[in-house]
Amino acid sequence: MTLLRADGLRYLAGDRPLVKDASFALEPGTLNVLIGPNGSGKSTLLRLALGLLKPDGGEATIDGTPVAKLSPMARARRIAYLPQARPLVWPQPVGDIVALGRFAFGAAPGRLSQEDRAAVARALAACHLQGFEERAADTLSGGELARAHLARALAAETPLIVADEPVAALDPRHQHQTMQLFRDMARAGRAVLTVVHDLDLALRYADRLLWMSEGRLVADGSPHATVSASRLREVFRIDAAVVETGDRALRLDIAGPS
Repeated sequence: MTLLRADGLRYLAGDRPLVKDASFALEPGTLNVLIGPNGSGKSTLLRLALGLLKPDGGEATIDGTPVAKLSPMARARRIAYLPQARPLVWPQPVGDIVALGRFAFGAAPGRLSQEDRAAVARALAACHLQGFEERAADTLSGGELARAHLARALAAETPLIVADEPVAALDPRHQHQTMQLFRDMARAGRAVLTVVHDLDLALRYADRLLWMSEGRLVADGSPHATVSASRLREVFRIDAAVVETGDRALRLDIAGPS
């Protein structure tokens, strides 16, 4: 069963193409990592696929229904989205931030069902934020706030989570914890699509890599099937050797820019 499908998505900014004929499909039980250099169109592609931008061509569907025909609430009950920009509007408690993830299911701060409270508690625990419920958001470190926003997305407990650079503000320990969490979610039958700039993290945890360059998806497949020195040079303009570790995981030995 395909949860989210993009067919030939295109998007123009004026006369400049930002996304060019991008197609992919997301299945349950997979951790999909979208990689590419800055400005390659990754965030724009996510927003097109979720119906947050109107494409200049192509179509995206959720469970077979065009996203343009779904209300924002209907989309939110199927897909939790964590954008790259997460502004803090007021210093609300962490528990209230996380509870916003239940909004599509009729919840509101101060009006949570037992099911909502349980989902919030699970999300806080998954992001190692137990005991932070009453902390004001403006007292958190950048990494703690990033984890609170991730917990908000997780609290929705949707079949699919889409996260744009969720580990960018995190220290190495929490980066690995977050990627392992995504892997565990996939193993439990959910689908995850995330943007990651740390290529070693992507290679270690992804079931599937989607490589984006200059608005195009130029490769799509498992890390072992898609990563090579020539592709790294083509997409990221770096000289790097691909090293296989003892557990068949891959890592990069980067010499520098090409």
